[in-house]
Amino acid sequence: MITGSLVALVTPMHPNGDIHWEDLDKLVDFHIENGTHGIVAVGTTGESATLDPEEHCQTIGHIIKRVNGRIPVIAGTGGNSTREAIELTAEAHKLGADACLLVVPYYNKPTQEGLYQHFKAIAEAVPGMNQMLYNVPGRTACDMLNETVLRLADIPNIVGIKDATGNIHRGAELIEALDGRLAVYSGDDATAAELMLAGAKGNVSVTANVAPKAMAQLCEAAVAGNREETERLNELLMPLNRKLFLEANPIPVKWALYRMGMIGEGIRLPLTPLSEKFHSEVEDALKASGVL
Repeated sequence: MITGSLVALVTPMHPNGDIHWEDLDKLVDFHIENGTHGIVAVGTTGESATLDPEEHCQTIGHIIKRVNGRIPVIAGTGGNSTREAIELTAEAHKLGADACLLVVPYYNKPTQEGLYQHFKAIAEAVPGMNQMLYNVPGRTACDMLNETVLRLADIPNIVGIKDATGNIHRGAELIEALDGRLAVYSGDDATAAELMLAGAKGNVSVTANVAPKAMAQLCEAAVAGNREETERLNELLMPLNRKLFLEANPIPVKWALYRMGMIGEGIRLPLTPLSEKFHSEVEDALKASGVL
């Protein structure tokens, strides 16, 4: 079971939007050197929505090759087309990903039965791939209920869920109801500490992009049930947890990494660089959390 800090890695880009492979290598090494427990490649934070299928798979493969087995790589392969999600998942499996992350289908608003059949079809089409569900209703306009997750837990290669609802009570209820059949991971930095103390196995984190060591330490403490250390580290990181969402993710975190000298300013339309009025707030958060 993968546990701990799973960074939702950004995809560095040149000013024209092309992927910056050298910066991507630098980020992968940065995370391994600072204790990140796993990398989520080409998820929401990696701008999956604007990478074409060839780039999507190329980026996953590049990260897997750079990691070279040192930590797990979870490939973002979800979509609102079941066929497309199956194709991406199969390709990620061929490339050697340790697991895939499958977002609830967005925009077309399937029923709970549709969600069940969607994830079941992907799991059966790529039986050798461990699959992590991803519920983020604030982005998808479709909420996968706990009852549906419990049904999906019976499928052998569905092994986890990223809960990005931000609802600790609901997440704790899910953890209790699953009784270990699936690993639950937080997908919301601001509430991740409490969910891990309630039994979640880690955090798929945006904040880890800029503070990998502290986030890894927080996750280790929380999964071990060390509340005092968890709360100390959570207080340290809370300025970042708040300010990295002043505009749509990954706009602020890409600017933060640029400010740290880790990547260039590239980002793809329709996303635009962080508004200048927010620069000082994000910079102050980086300083308050000990990153700058």
